[in-house]
Amino acid sequence: MKLKTSALLSAAAIALAACGPKTETTNVTVDTSVTNEVAVALPSADQVFANTAASSDAFEIAAAKLALTNAGSPGIKKFAQMMIDAHTESTAKLKTAAGATSVTPDPTLTQDQQQKLEALQALKGADFDRAYAAGQVGAHESTLAALKDYSANGAVPQFKAFATQLVPIVTAHLNMAKALKV
Repeated sequence: MKLKTSALLSAAAIALAACGPKTETTNVTVDTSVTNEVAVALPSADQVFANTAASSDAFEIAAAKLALTNAGSPGIKKFAQMMIDAHTESTAKLKTAAGATSVTPDPTLTQDQQQKLEALQALKGADFDRAYAAGQVGAHESTLAALKDYSANGAVPQFKAFATQLVPIVTAHLNMAKALKV
């Protein structure tokens, strides 16, 4: 506890010294042995976009594979197969776009996506159909928002072109998901 207090007081002294007039001289001794923090670089907006697109594709493919086995409705199964095909193609396009950059898309599912998959795994038949259809609407709305944002504001031309190309496709998928009969 004494170590933390010392570190906080040192940080406060530095902060106060920085706020003082430029003509003052303040001597501050900082005990650097109290901090073992490592600087971690935050991912760029481009990396975040690539990761979001990659994890979206991975989630869609995994959820659709579950639908092929757990769904009761032939319409849900048909939609699921279409999602597998479309998101496999999207993944290939993302990798091509990333190939011309220093960004490597990470398809690791988010905690939220993982929880949604786990919830779907426990369902069968009509219960699965309802949950899958509702999840598809939400997933495609989120993906569409990310694509539109990057298309308008992104910095990497290859990712901007990728996002712009996918906006009408994801819009169509969203409309199909909304029309699923369950």
